[in-house]
Amino acid sequence: MARFLKRTLLPVSAEAAYDWHARPGALERLSPPFVATHVLRKTGGIEPGSEVEISVPLGPFRTRWVARHGAARPGQEFCDEQVSGPFRSWRHVHRFEARSPSECVLEDAIEFELPGGFLGRAIGEPIARRQIERTFAFRHQITASDLGRHAQASPTMPLRIVVSGASGLVGSALLPFLSTAGHTPVKLVRPPRTSGKDAVLWDPAKSQIDRAALEGADAVVHLAGENIAARRWSPAVKAEIERSRVQSTKLLAEALASLERPPKVLVCASAIGFYGERGDELLDESSRPGTGFLADVCQKWESAAQPATTRGIRTVHLRFGVILSGRGGALAKMLTPFKLGAGGRVGSGRQWMSWVALEDVIGSILFAITQPVTGPANVVSPNPVTNAEFTKVLGKVLNRPTIFPMPAPIVRIAFGELGDALLLGSQRVLPKALQRSGFRFLYPDLEAALRFELGR
Repeated sequence: MARFLKRTLLPVSAEAAYDWHARPGALERLSPPFVATHVLRKTGGIEPGSEVEISVPLGPFRTRWVARHGAARPGQEFCDEQVSGPFRSWRHVHRFEARSPSECVLEDAIEFELPGGFLGRAIGEPIARRQIERTFAFRHQITASDLGRHAQASPTMPLRIVVSGASGLVGSALLPFLSTAGHTPVKLVRPPRTSGKDAVLWDPAKSQIDRAALEGADAVVHLAGENIAARRWSPAVKAEIERSRVQSTKLLAEALASLERPPKVLVCASAIGFYGERGDELLDESSRPGTGFLADVCQKWESAAQPATTRGIRTVHLRFGVILSGRGGALAKMLTPFKLGAGGRVGSGRQWMSWVALEDVIGSILFAITQPVTGPANVVSPNPVTNAEFTKVLGKVLNRPTIFPMPAPIVRIAFGELGDALLLGSQRVLPKALQRSGFRFLYPDLEAALRFELGR
């Protein structure tokens, strides 16, 4: 029987750490982006008898893993055991050891055995142990950082927070982050869904929204919008990109402004495309808007929220940079060629790339909800890099050469106007508004951010 043990000091009481694990969303928060797991079924949470069924990768194949929770001592420990799955046996005990009223030690103790007898122990066990070590390094890091951020916002808990774009890259990470803090996230959903306890119906294309279901929301986070990098830009695609942002924002802002009990804050997604192509110029929230398609869209997008501002709702426009996540987005698209050793700089490599880790994106959203931030705020690392620097660091993290550049003419042939704007454009942006307000980035350094997201 093999054993694994990991202990980490957490900045909260044992009861608070236990409660975090017991809330909806904890399993999703603890699932690493570098392991392609999918939750297929859940019955209950961590109480005895509850089960979870997960699809997990097993080499080039996938298998199903069913675990059942056993005896629990609230505030102290709970456990789960494999019912069926890739291990011959698996027992995992989560312990919370109080050190003081504001500190505890999280301990994960695992006993496992692989099938295959001697060969399973000799060949499979070292592979399984490495994966367990990577996974639990991630899990402890997430637990500590989430609890720290949640504690910082605790005077305003709990909140009912309505979220649009909940199934996107940011939204799907934000919802479990909010629910493990004790908040109640409510999704804005389209037909054929209907409004309910956890959903508010809307249809931006038809200018329809259930205003009554919005009453009493404490905050609204608006993330919905057509993916700007999903397709080559044609006039029709560009029109849809603009319409999906401006029309939905206007509908939502007008609806909130009409409520008898409007939310205290509206947090709207925007983008650093607001600044346009700017070369080496240092940009912050006081910089003038740029020119070009994305700059025009961002200006109209932000202006569409004016009805909420006029009504007295504190409105925040989070201008996102290039969001790095192992689950999707720009980084996921880069991984295959870079892992194959076919990565390299794009164009001259001198264009600036203002990036941000997904964990800092969702952290900035909670910060904007709970702190007196207003107006535009750039959500980017304080350390932008050039494309050449980004290429070098990603190659280092993946331990791959980066010797195959993509010349600018090839970019323009392959991607057209989209390539000019997203791959060859240069924006050197700083997050001055967030930093002035006291926001702390978990991953200001590119290499650390990539290693966290990729489990390296």
